[in-house]
Amino acid sequence: MSDTKHGKILIVDDNEDLLKAAKMYLKRHFAQVDIEKNPEAIPALMGNEDYDVILLDMNFTKDVSSGSEGYYWLERILQIDPSSVVVLITAYGDIQMAVKAIKAGATDFVLKPWENEKLLATLYSAMRLRESRDVIENLKIKNQEINQVLNNRFSEIIGQSAIMQKIFQTIERVAKTDANVLILGENGTGKELIARAIHKNSSRQNENFVSVDLGSITETLFESELFGHKKGSFTDAKEDRAGRFELANNGTLFLDEIGNLSMPLQAKLLTVLQNRKVSRVGSNKDTPVNIRLICATNMPLYEMVKENRFRQDLLYRINTIEIEIPSLRDRFEDIPLLANHFLKYYAGKYEKSVTKISEGAMTRMHKHPWPGNIRELQHSIERAVILSNSSVLQPEDFNFTPQSGKEDGQLSLEQYNLEEVEKLLIRKVLKKYNGNITQAATELGLTRSSLYRRLEKYGL
Repeated sequence: MSDTKHGKILIVDDNEDLLKAAKMYLKRHFAQVDIEKNPEAIPALMGNEDYDVILLDMNFTKDVSSGSEGYYWLERILQIDPSSVVVLITAYGDIQMAVKAIKAGATDFVLKPWENEKLLATLYSAMRLRESRDVIENLKIKNQEINQVLNNRFSEIIGQSAIMQKIFQTIERVAKTDANVLILGENGTGKELIARAIHKNSSRQNENFVSVDLGSITETLFESELFGHKKGSFTDAKEDRAGRFELANNGTLFLDEIGNLSMPLQAKLLTVLQNRKVSRVGSNKDTPVNIRLICATNMPLYEMVKENRFRQDLLYRINTIEIEIPSLRDRFEDIPLLANHFLKYYAGKYEKSVTKISEGAMTRMHKHPWPGNIRELQHSIERAVILSNSSVLQPEDFNFTPQSGKEDGQLSLEQYNLEEVEKLLIRKVLKKYNGNITQAATELGLTRSSLYRRLEKYGL
C-alpha cells in the first residue's frame, strides 16, 4: 500500500452493500473515503470537508429510474461549492441522461455494476480536474499579486548611508530564516519595501507575498478579509472567498499598521498565529496555514503595551526580529540618490526632458525636514517634474512648507494656501497622537477613511 495516498472522496448511494464495497476498495487508493446513504446529509458533509470528488447516485429509492433526484442533488452540490467535481452513478446506460447530467455540471458518470479499475481511473481523472481547477485559481490569485508588485513603481530599496547598509545586512541574515519580523518606522520610510526584500531573499520567494493594510480594514470586515468567508455567511458574501492568510499559504504575509488593531482583533489574530489554522466566516472547518509573518507599524508598541493598548503576548509573537527603519532626516546622504532615482522615473513617465536637479534645489532639499519621509520626497519630485519647463529642476520648482524656527506647538502660516495649512494641521495632530489614525481623525473632525485619503493625497 502506498504511503503517498491523497485525495478525499465522498460516495452517496442508498445501497449500503455498494457503499461498503466501494469504500473497502477505494480506501486503498485515497487518503479519505466517506460514505453516506442519505443524500439529505450532503450539505452538512460538505460543510465539514473539502472533497476532491463526490460520487453521486442518480437514482434514489424515492425515484427509481428518472434520475430527477440525482439532478436535484447535483444542483445542490454545485450551489454549495461551484468548483465541486461530481461523478454520477447510474444503473441505466441512458446516454441522454448522462449528457443531460454533464450539461448540468457533472464531470463524468459511471455505470453500475462497475469494474473496479474503470471506477478508479474515472476517479483519478476527476481528481486531476479538481487539482487543475485549484491550480488555475491559485495562478489567478498569484497573477493578481504579481501585477500588484509590478504596478508598485519602486521595487528596490535605495540607500548607501551607513545606517541603510546595516539594514541590508540584517535583511540578508533574517531572510534565510522563517523568523517573524517586526518593522518599525515613521510613515513613508519604506517599510513595505523592506518586507518585500525579506521575502525576495527567502526560501519562499516563489510563493505569494500578500500585503494587508490593517489600518484600512473595518472591525466588521476584519475576519472576512484575513480569514475568508463562505457564500451567504453575511449580506454581501456573494461567493466563497479565501482570506489573506490562505492566499499567503507557503509564502509571506505582511501585516502593515498592526498597531491600529483594537484589543479584540488583536486577540483573534493571536489565536490564528498560535494555532496556525484559520476558519472562514460561516464555516466550522479549520484550514492549516504555513506563512512567514512580517508586521510593520509607526506606533510605539512598547508604550502601548504599558498602557494596555497592545497585547504583550502578541508583541512577543510578532517581534522575533525587529528592524527599525530610519527617517529620511536621519539619512540625508541618501537624498541625492533617491531624488535622482525618482527624477529619472517621472521624467520617463511624463515624457519630460528633465535630466538634472540643480545644486540650489539639492541644497534646499537637505534643509527640508521631510516629515513625510521618502514618500514626501517622491511626491515632491513628481510635482516638480510635471510643472517644470526646464531640463534642470530649480528651487522654485519645489513647494516646500516653511517650518524652520517654529516651536513644536506652533503652526507655520507664512503661506495661506489652504492645502498647505491642512497638511500642517494633519502633521501636527498625527505627531500629537503618535501616528494613531483613529485619535487623529477624531481630533480633526474627520472619518478614518477621509483622513487616509488626505494622507495619500499629500504623501504623508
